[in-house]
Amino acid sequence: MGNEKLLEYYSLFDKLLISMTNLEGFDLELIKKALAELCEFFKISKGITEFYQSPSNEKIHRGDIFVGYDNGEEGVEIISRRIVTQTGAVVKCSVYRSDKLPPLTDDEYHRVDIVMRTVLSFISRHRLQGAVEKFAFYDEFGYRNVRYFIRYLEQLNEREMLIGSTAIYYNLRHFTLVNREIGRSNGDIVMRNYFSMMEKLIGDSGIVCHVGGDNFVAVFEDEILDDVLAMLKGAPVVYDSENQKRIMVSASTGVFRMKDDFVFEAPGDVMDRIMTSSQAAKMGGKDSIVFFDDKMEIDKEKRMKIQQMFPLAIKNEEFKVFYQPKIDIETGELVGAEALCRWFKDGRIVPPMDFIPVLEYNTDICKLDFYMLDHVCKDIRRWLDEGRKVVRVSVNLSRKHMMDVDLLDHIIKIVDKNNVPHKYIEIELTETTTDVEFRDLKRVVSGLQQAGICTSVDDFGMGYSSLNLIREVPWNVLKVDRSFLPLDDENSQSTRSVMFKYVVGMAKELGLECIAEGVETKKQVEILKNNKCLFAQGFFFDKPLPLDEFEHRLKDHNYMIQEE
Repeated sequence: MGNEKLLEYYSLFDKLLISMTNLEGFDLELIKKALAELCEFFKISKGITEFYQSPSNEKIHRGDIFVGYDNGEEGVEIISRRIVTQTGAVVKCSVYRSDKLPPLTDDEYHRVDIVMRTVLSFISRHRLQGAVEKFAFYDEFGYRNVRYFIRYLEQLNEREMLIGSTAIYYNLRHFTLVNREIGRSNGDIVMRNYFSMMEKLIGDSGIVCHVGGDNFVAVFEDEILDDVLAMLKGAPVVYDSENQKRIMVSASTGVFRMKDDFVFEAPGDVMDRIMTSSQAAKMGGKDSIVFFDDKMEIDKEKRMKIQQMFPLAIKNEEFKVFYQPKIDIETGELVGAEALCRWFKDGRIVPPMDFIPVLEYNTDICKLDFYMLDHVCKDIRRWLDEGRKVVRVSVNLSRKHMMDVDLLDHIIKIVDKNNVPHKYIEIELTETTTDVEFRDLKRVVSGLQQAGICTSVDDFGMGYSSLNLIREVPWNVLKVDRSFLPLDDENSQSTRSVMFKYVVGMAKELGLECIAEGVETKKQVEILKNNKCLFAQGFFFDKPLPLDEFEHRLKDHNYMIQEE
């Protein structure tokens, strides 16, 4: 190859290298043009590259084939190169040349080989970058993930576009019920379609990403906030387009608006705020959309302080068991009790609402529940040893325990360790939310039944699946929430009175023991008697009592109600 030809080759090859290594990003058309000029230079008739995710895919020709150059002339393969990347992907490059032309010289052959190796290197690197992007920033379902969201926040901050944006964290409400109602596969379609609707609504003004399960995050321009919130409050989602089957979907949402005084130092500044407000939305009942404010920051600091104090408080036994009596309203006899937790810190009582919700943020609540069960068992064992009267005591367990596959064994182990007859223990599980897998709940309750330990469904009527809950799970006791208990000034035809009557009647027909919570007046006691609900607890009889006072009630006190 003469000097003039050699200079031309170097010029063309340099053009290819520049097009492939542009720091601003590569232009595929420029790369194709540079390759075409090199092919023409060496009188190559066709150049083909192939990419396969694995050698097995290569064998069945399942991959991407890219014809980089083809002048239409017939040719034979003169060089083929193949590499296997560290990720197992296969990249091949083949060039063809007319057999009517004089063969390439050794020097020309070498330079064509260098061009091919350069192309192989570029393709493997480019496809690897795409794979890294996919694995790092997308989850297994194809949704953009939290890493994508964090990177996007940082990019907005670099472009000084965060101010005037709104970030949200939303959880699809009651999605366990959606899956139960229409099936998991249709539930997946609903989730995907709702995601697509949200993406379309937000458009180019932001992004939506999947956190996991039925949780999502999004950031977008503040001007579309009202439209986004309207959709989050409830929107019909099609899951069977052929039959036009739809289901309403809404979300519990935490909202953080980034105003002029917001200072972004790290993505956590946004994530912490939307997660905190989202948690408040999930626990806030009717307030399904909660905006972050400064008070939440203070609450967050209090929460962190309680979480830090908890391990030492457990070790020092600062948590005490208080007992609220359960009364047979026909005889006035104390027939049971509910164990309630009180935290004594530095000479004062920490209100339960100040620490119970905090401990429910993680599994600390489970440690406290087991602590309470253990202390109740110790008290019962002592009462038995001292020959005292003993009644069945109910202990509350958080739904957080449902994640524990060995929950049943853990409960029985604590009871048996204290040598307490199983008939004296009752386990209460509340039904105020619907995110519990029924099969896990049923498994635990059934196991407790077989072990001779009573179970009760607490706050019946507060949840969204009450009838399914008592139909499918073999409870012993149904505790009717105070919201069902008629007030003194209500007549027997009021909505509350009618509902109370039929809830009690249903429980008795199902063979469940029925107890009313929150009984505060003599008139309410009469209502219970009239409806044959024979067990009650509430301030009318007693508030939760410390151990010594409760032991006194066990021994001497009679709650017989005097007739007027």
